[in-house]
Amino acid sequence: MAKNLNRKQQAKVIRTFRKIHRILGATLFIFFFIVAVSGLLLGWKKNSNNYLLSKTYNGTSVEFKEWQSIDSLYKNAVYFYKKHITTAAQPEIQRIDVRKKDGTIKFVFSNYYGIQIDGTTGNLLHIERRRSDFIEAIHDGSILDVYFKTKGKPIKLIYTTVIGLALLLFTITGFWLWLGPKRMRKRA
Repeated sequence: MAKNLNRKQQAKVIRTFRKIHRILGATLFIFFFIVAVSGLLLGWKKNSNNYLLSKTYNGTSVEFKEWQSIDSLYKNAVYFYKKHITTAAQPEIQRIDVRKKDGTIKFVFSNYYGIQIDGTTGNLLHIERRRSDFIEAIHDGSILDVYFKTKGKPIKLIYTTVIGLALLLFTITGFWLWLGPKRMRKRA
């Protein structure tokens, strides 16, 4: 009798886990699809033949003492931005990436453009459309913070928390859905 009751309890737990697994899967399918596709693209960005992420070009010197000031290089980047990309607005810098070993400095703008400048001469090395940054913003949900102009990236935090917890629940329920029937058959 006790063995039969235990088996019924295990079956009930498996049904509950299956229901949780099914509801989460149906509810979050589109988000998992987006995370999976964008994750695949991000994994391949350096092997995309410069389509998702351009290679880093080399400047003339790797010695900082020979480089121009950041302010001077920034002014050059803004000049090249307005000359080659758009004159519509003052460009907004998202980040500055100094590559000492390559002798170059990358100015990454908030509209997913990047300009690589020789740290010594200040000459333009390359202008790129930073598709990988856009894909990363989709992947982590921060694109919604940009769209809604939120401060502190709360949408990204909520999005990554929900997706992370859902993946954790999928792992637990999926493992139990695999293990539970095996245990029941073994005990039967």
